[in-house]
Amino acid sequence: MHNISFDIAHLLAGGLVLVSFMMLYQDRLYALLNIFTLHALVLALSVTWQAWVQHAPHLYVTAVIALVFKAIVIPVALHRMIRQLGIHRDIETVVGIGPTMLAGMGLVALSLVLMLRVTSSADPLAREDLAFALSVVLLGLLVMVTRRNAVSQVVGFMSLENGLVLAATGAKGMPLVVEISVAFSILIAFIVIGVFLFRIRERFDTVDVGALDDFRGERG
Repeated sequence: MHNISFDIAHLLAGGLVLVSFMMLYQDRLYALLNIFTLHALVLALSVTWQAWVQHAPHLYVTAVIALVFKAIVIPVALHRMIRQLGIHRDIETVVGIGPTMLAGMGLVALSLVLMLRVTSSADPLAREDLAFALSVVLLGLLVMVTRRNAVSQVVGFMSLENGLVLAATGAKGMPLVVEISVAFSILIAFIVIGVFLFRIRERFDTVDVGALDDFRGERG
């Protein structure tokens, strides 16, 4: 029974890594948001399973937060924001999709080697989950640094935070008060980022961060 529990937990955590790669591959905003919704759904499933395996009822609250805010509220808000900003277009990338995917595979390999070696004496369930969680964090960071569109960078930040939640739940959870405070902090940050994007659009008529460098005269 324990082996089956571990296998399902690792399957869900590995699925989150796979969805992170799908996010790296996307070059259109709406497709990226749809993949992020899937990312949040897989996270909610993973946290729910961890709650059952660890007999930790408070983790069900974390799963509900991930489902409601990240799989429903935030994607809907971003879809509406994109329509209001009028940026129905492709995502410009700093480097090509091919090199980005190769870099992502390198980061995942580094995460697995590093975490499995550092946590050799840790709980078997936590070891692999922490390795997958670090992979999700690094892939989210990679989404942020390889996308020039501000909305896609917000999505990258949110996927990075999903990796942190996966790490916290895999490491025998975290206090409920911390989960709630993190959720509200993310919500507040999301509102601030939304206002910031509207200001950029109003001032510069674009949300492409590369265009801001042009405006400042930093690019020829």
